[in-house]
Amino acid sequence: MHTKESAYIINEIVGTSTKSWEDAARLAVETAAKSVEDIRVGEVVKQDVTVENGKVINYRVRLNISFKYHVELSPVHIG
Repeated sequence: MHTKESAYIINEIVGTSTKSWEDAARLAVETAAKSVEDIRVGEVVKQDVTVENGKVINYRVRLNISFKYHVELSPVHIG
C-alpha cells in the first residue's frame, strides 16, 4: 500500500462572536479560508468571553488551524 507523504503548516487564529463559541470558531475558519488554501483541521485551544456590566458581550476562541504545505507555492520556489 502506497501512502502519500505530506507536510502541514499550523497557524493560530482568533475568532469572535456575540452568539456562541461555536459561531466564533466557524467564523474564524470561514474567514481564514478566504486567504488560506487547503485548511484541514481546526483545533480550539482556548475559549474565553469578554464581559461588560456583568454580561457576556463576546465569545472568543483561539484555534490552531492546519493546512497543507504546497512546495510549488513556497517562496523558496518562486522566482
